[in-house]
Amino acid sequence: MAKEAKSRGGPDQDLIRELASLLEETGLSEIEIEREGLRVRVARQHLVSAATMAPSLVAGQATAALPAKAASEDPGKHPGCVKSPMVGTVYLASEPGAPPFIDVGARVAQGQTILIIEAMKTMNHIPAPKAGTVTAILVGNGHPVEFGEPLVIIE
Repeated sequence: MAKEAKSRGGPDQDLIRELASLLEETGLSEIEIEREGLRVRVARQHLVSAATMAPSLVAGQATAALPAKAASEDPGKHPGCVKSPMVGTVYLASEPGAPPFIDVGARVAQGQTILIIEAMKTMNHIPAPKAGTVTAILVGNGHPVEFGEPLVIIE
């Protein structure tokens, strides 16, 4: 399988593209396969309006909505985009009921914790790579993220 994967341009690129196409065709939000010791999960991010969230989440998640300008562009190409360094589950606060680490419009310092990603039962604090203002929070509390997925925009 390694030789076949190398000849196709990467170990998982074609498979991931096929799975992403399947997500579009079927309307699914996530798909995962495992074969020959290789496990691949592809998920797409859905923006959820505050009206459809549980009332207990609305206050903490209201900042997750994208500004109109950012919604029309690819946030992953923004120069201030902070991308996920790992696969895991995002937490916007240190514990349930605690205030979020950041809000849209907040000033952050380089190295300040902006969120936590839980991976393999380990809480990983994700620091701001630079000082600036948070202009968008692209993930929701408790949502799964993939490696390289846009998390936050800091300008």
